[in-house]
Amino acid sequence: MDSRTQLLKHVLSQRIMVLDGAMGTMIQAYKLGEKDYRGARFADFAHDVKGNNDLLTLTQPHLIREIHAKYLKAGADIIETNTFNSTSISMADYSMEHLARELNFAAAKLARGVADEYTEKTPEKPRFVAGVLGPTNRTASIAPNVNDPGFRNITFDQLVAAYTEAVDGLVTGGADLLMIETIFDTLNAKAAIFAVESYFDAHNLRLPLMISGTITDQSGRTLSGQTGEAFWNSVRHARPLSIGLNCALGAQQLRPYVEELAHVADTYVSAHPNAGLPNAMGEYDETPEQTASFIRDWAKQGWINLTGGCCGTTPVHIAAIAQAVAGLPPRRLAA
Repeated sequence: MDSRTQLLKHVLSQRIMVLDGAMGTMIQAYKLGEKDYRGARFADFAHDVKGNNDLLTLTQPHLIREIHAKYLKAGADIIETNTFNSTSISMADYSMEHLARELNFAAAKLARGVADEYTEKTPEKPRFVAGVLGPTNRTASIAPNVNDPGFRNITFDQLVAAYTEAVDGLVTGGADLLMIETIFDTLNAKAAIFAVESYFDAHNLRLPLMISGTITDQSGRTLSGQTGEAFWNSVRHARPLSIGLNCALGAQQLRPYVEELAHVADTYVSAHPNAGLPNAMGEYDETPEQTASFIRDWAKQGWINLTGGCCGTTPVHIAAIAQAVAGLPPRRLAA
């Protein structure tokens, strides 16, 4: 176990750690146009790239750095790399598959620099970088065509290859840990886990792994049909640093599923919910105080070790969450 991992586990044993909030929500506030996304490097690129938020790591790095810094200033202990869609599979939407490894490397290096800067300012509060592996825009378990239930538009091996490339960029870029997040299909997650473990074995190293699923609606199940407990039992073989839930629901709706994980998992539990449910315009209205009060309840119940925000959350939400859980003991692992 390297010194950074030891330090991370020490902090987790002492207090509830705080993740950052939404990257997309913050990017939207800048109201960027096609030209902004392209930057000088991709000014003549043959395809539209507006909306490719991960590309901004290369074309507008000062904005991504600014967002990371705002979350760190708000009290985040762990910032997530701007790599939610940085796999060759997801980048194919923009004909930018060839950039996948570079995006992961650059995003990890950028986040590493900001995190180190804030650690230097407050050595008593070390900051960490989570290399994000998103779910991709494909599903290995579900047919995209209801008239052909046996058809799949992605294979397990294709997912593994894409994730391996992303992992290499994140690790060499300086991530402290990896986070497989927003998991709606456990088979996709298993491909990511296989890629991570194979990479660790091949390079004789090991970083902590966070795994975070998504309960898609009030049924209490992932899109591929698993309850929280079933999801945990499907991925526990990876020996993750933490198991958790994020996205899809707000903290109020996510409460019973966080409780479920807290009772069955033998590792740390994380949860970073949306700022409530989206309104008719797809925007999030839950105030920082509301989100923080719900999460404080989880902490008082002894259910969580790490928390933060997903869609709709901002540095103001993270500051409120950090204040709400400060001084409350972290969930204790079973002896």
